[in-house]
This record gives sequence, C-alpha cells and structure tokens, in this order.
Amino acid sequence: MPETTPDLPRRAGAFMSAEDETRIGTAIQAAERKTSGEIVAVIAADSDSYLWAPILAAALISLAVEAPLIMFTWINVHWIYLFQVALFAFLAFVLSRHPFRYWLVPATVKHERAHRRAVEQFLAQNLHTTSGRTGVLIFVSVAERYAEILADAGVHTKVTPAEWQSIVTRLTSAIGDGRTGDGFVDAITRCGAVLAEHFPPGTHDPNALPDHLIVLG
Repeated sequence: MPETTPDLPRRAGAFMSAEDETRIGTAIQAAERKTSGEIVAVIAADSDSYLWAPILAAALISLAVEAPLIMFTWINVHWIYLFQVALFAFLAFVLSRHPFRYWLVPATVKHERAHRRAVEQFLAQNLHTTSGRTGVLIFVSVAERYAEILADAGVHTKVTPAEWQSIVTRLTSAIGDGRTGDGFVDAITRCGAVLAEHFPPGTHDPNALPDHLIVLG
C-alpha cells in the first residue's frame, strides 16, 4: 500500500537548485551501491490542470445570481442575461489563475490525481521491470501538496507501511522548512537503507534506471 501525506507545503514549488539536484543524483548512486534494488526520485509541478474547476465554479455562481436579480430587482431579463455572461467570463478567468484553481478542487480529488500520476511514473520509469521486483519510487507533486513512496511487489512484502510513512513524514517536513534537496537526500538514503537490509547487492545488479532527480513540468 502506498503511504501519503496530505499537508505538503506549497513552498515546495521553488523546486531546488542545480546543486541540490547533483546531491540527489549522488545520493541515489550511493544508496544503490548497497542494494540490488532501484530508487527513482520524481518531483512534479502538478498532477492535473484542473481547468474544469474554475469553469464549473464560474458557471454555478453565474446561474445562482439569476433568481435574486429577477425576484428583487426591476432589471430587464436581457440585461440580467448579459450580466451573467460577463460574470461567468470574469470569474472563469480569475479563478483559473494559480493558486485559485487548486483551491477549488477538493483535497480528495487532488490526492487521487497525484496518486494516479505517481503510479503512471512508476510504470513510465520502468520500476516494475526490475529484477526481483525491487523498485522504489519517491514521488512529490507540488500543487497537490502530496508525497508518496511506491514500492514494487518484492519490496512490499518485506517492508511495513509504517517504515515508508516515516520517510514520507521526514521528507515533507524538510520541504516545509524550505530544505527540499535535504529532504530528498534523506529520503533516498533511508530508502536505500531499507532496501539494503532486505535486498543486499547481488552478483549482477544492472543499473538500468535514472540516477538523477526527474523534474516534471
């Protein structure tokens, strides 16, 4: 089961410096030297555009003003209609801007979309093809304030959800303090230690997956 956290701070949107990305790549290489497992780290600006949210909100508000205007004013119905159209266009434009667009979306929807993208990245990065099914994905989606660790079947049978949650909690705490690079390095190191305990290096450990932070727009 993937472990998630609902309170990833938005300041993670600053992502990180080139120096931090280098440190993360080095951390992945160091962790993988001690295990036959594979670690991939991904950070995404968002997991969905959510453009439907401002359109829906603007439409509902524009429709809601019709009855009061008809009942409590003497404004001609044609002017009311034009006002509704103008109000809809204005609200759709304003609410589509960041961060209003994300505020309109329920947290459960955002987390579902972020989890879905984490699963997509797990497959896109070929973590499901590792020998022994020992791939681990560290995934952060900034706009949704969401972080998750996904482990393949071989790892899942040996590592408890509490261990992953502990790593996720430390990661999000570091991001909240503005130490995104430190958070990823720590998470990678700890994931590496977990993998090394259960999956030590073998005689043939092909390093076929990326050893650097993957940044998605």
